[in-house]
Amino acid sequence: MQPFEGIRVLDLTHVLAGPFCTHQLGVLGADVIKIEAPGRPDMMRMEGSIPELNDALYGTYFLAQNAGKRSLKLDLGTIEGKAIFRQLVETSDVLVQNYAGDALDRLGFSADASHEINPKLIYCSLTGFGRTGTKGQDGAYDIVVQAFSGVMAANHVDSEGPVRVGPPMVDYGTGAQAAYAIAGALFQRERTGKGQCIDVSMTDCAMMMMSAMVTSTLTTGTPPKPNGNAHPSYAGYRTFPTADGILMIGAFTNEQLAKLFDALGEQDRASVVRETPRDRIGESRDSDLKLIEDRLSNRKASEWETILNDAGVAAARVRTLDESLNEGQIADRNVLGTVEPHPMGLGPTQLPVAGFDYATNGPTLSNAPPRMGEHTEEILRSLGYSEGRIENLRHAGIV
Repeated sequence: MQPFEGIRVLDLTHVLAGPFCTHQLGVLGADVIKIEAPGRPDMMRMEGSIPELNDALYGTYFLAQNAGKRSLKLDLGTIEGKAIFRQLVETSDVLVQNYAGDALDRLGFSADASHEINPKLIYCSLTGFGRTGTKGQDGAYDIVVQAFSGVMAANHVDSEGPVRVGPPMVDYGTGAQAAYAIAGALFQRERTGKGQCIDVSMTDCAMMMMSAMVTSTLTTGTPPKPNGNAHPSYAGYRTFPTADGILMIGAFTNEQLAKLFDALGEQDRASVVRETPRDRIGESRDSDLKLIEDRLSNRKASEWETILNDAGVAAARVRTLDESLNEGQIADRNVLGTVEPHPMGLGPTQLPVAGFDYATNGPTLSNAPPRMGEHTEEILRSLGYSEGRIENLRHAGIV
C-alpha cells in the first residue's frame, strides 16, 4: 500500500510549483483531481518543445508534473459548478490552490468557507510572497522571486551582473516544500482529527533553499560574495578545464583535498595539506589552484572523473542534460517512469517521478498526464450525476 492511497486531492493549481506539489502526492498514491475551467486550461498545456503537442493542450511543460492525475473540466463561476465543487470538497482530504490574490475566496471557497464544508480538510495555498505581508497581493514567477530573494545576486561572477538560475528551481523547491507541509498536516490530522490551513510562499521557500547563506548574512550583515564556479577559499572546490571539457571537483575538507593531490601525484603537497589547520587552508589557495590546473590539463574530463572517484574524491565531468539522461546511473534509479504517449504518437514515454524511492510501494506513475477534461464524466458519475445531467452540464459549458 502506498502512503497516500485513499487520500483525495483537489488540484486547483497551474504553471509549475502547485502542480509539482500535487504530482508528488500523486506518485505516492493520492487520487489527484486536476480542475480546470472550460476554455481556460493550465497555461503549461500550451508550453513546450513540440508545437503539435502545445496545440493539443498537451505541452511538455505540462507533462512534466501532471502524470498520474485525473482531469475535470469545471466552471467555478457558475452556480452548478460551485455545487459540484462543494460535493468534491465534502469528500476530499486536501485542497491545493495557487489562484492569484483572493480569487478563490471571492468564489466562495476560502480556507474558512471550505473548512465549514469539511472541517478535516487540509487547505494549502501557494503564492509568490505568501498571504500576509506587504507584498501578499503581488504576483510572481520563479524568476521574479529569484530577483527579490537574493538568489540572482548570489549567482554571478564579478565581471558579470546577477544571473538567474536556469531551471525553475524555486518553483520546484516550493512544490516540494508544499508537499512536505501537506504530508505533515495529514499526519497531524491523524492525531487531532482536525484540518489545517497551509500558507506556502515561494519567497519563503527560496530563503529556505539558501539557509546557510541566510544565516551567514544574518550573522555578519554582509551578503555572500558571488564566486561563480569557484570557492573563495578552497582550491579543490570548483570547476577546472581539462584536455577536452570541464570537470567539477568537490574536494572540500582537508582530507578530500589531500586525496586530490595524492591522485594527481603530489604526495608531498597532500602530506602538508593533512597537517594544515583548517582556518589556514585558504592561504595557499592560489598556488594550490595553479598546481591542480596544471595536472588536470593532460587528461580528458571523463578520465579524471573515474580516477578521482576511485580515489575517494567527488568529481564529475560537466554534462548537458541529454548526456545525463543517457547515463546508466539514471536508468538504474526510479527517477523516471514509463507512460503511454499521447494518441498523436508524440511526446515522451518517460517522465520524472520523484527524487527518492522506497524499499516497497514507493513512488510511481499510475497513468499518463490527463488530457483536458479526460475524466470529467467518470468523476461526475462517482458523485451521482446521471448521463443526462452530465450532458446538460456539458451543453451549458459548465463542464
